[in-house]
Amino acid sequence: MLWTALLLGLAGSFHCIGMCGPIAFVLPVDRTTKSKLFFQIFLYHFGRLLSYSIIGLLFGFIGKGLYFAGFQQRLSILMGIIMIALVIIPVSIFNKFNFSKPLYQLIGKVKQKLGLYLNKKSNKAIFSIGFFNGFLPCGLVYMALIGSISTGNAPEGALYMFLFGLGTIPLMTAAVLLGNFVNLSIRTKIQKVIPVFVVIIGLLFILRGLGLGIPYISPSDAKLQISNNPADCVTIEKNE
Repeated sequence: MLWTALLLGLAGSFHCIGMCGPIAFVLPVDRTTKSKLFFQIFLYHFGRLLSYSIIGLLFGFIGKGLYFAGFQQRLSILMGIIMIALVIIPVSIFNKFNFSKPLYQLIGKVKQKLGLYLNKKSNKAIFSIGFFNGFLPCGLVYMALIGSISTGNAPEGALYMFLFGLGTIPLMTAAVLLGNFVNLSIRTKIQKVIPVFVVIIGLLFILRGLGLGIPYISPSDAKLQISNNPADCVTIEKNE
């Protein structure tokens, strides 16, 4: 299901332009030569992908803990349901609970760091902007983190977030090079379609957890189960 991360990144790129676009539009890249320009754009994206991967690693650990707690492949069903619920349930209901309040202080520090680096043009500053950019709150990133939890292990959780970030690169690069190149009305229309993609990905996670025996989409329960018994692994290999 790692490919869903790339799909989510590609489909959600217009949302990223709306949320992180203002940073990309004013990114202090050196435009004197194409080599310097594209190298600094690479540093910006590398910083974002690194922070995404770190967060994915942490949430992958959470997923691993849930696996060993007995959720096993049903974790994928739970994460899919949460994805769909976050799309269907009105934002106003979530705002009542103020889930992000404990993070306000941390987010404030991140924004402060971003403000300092946006006034500099060094390679270190460009990389740092990308790195701290990855920690800014974003609904689409939250969706990708749900996907990283469902992987059930830290390395795949990091890879899931890396692929998600990779999917956002084309349009974010265009935002750095061209500025606000997308008409607001078009962007608004596309953003309305993004929840549909999220629901589809949520359904794919549910299918995966059901273990229906569909290759790549819904592997059988036996292939998704975690077992410490070597004999079980041998049995699975024979069945394949």
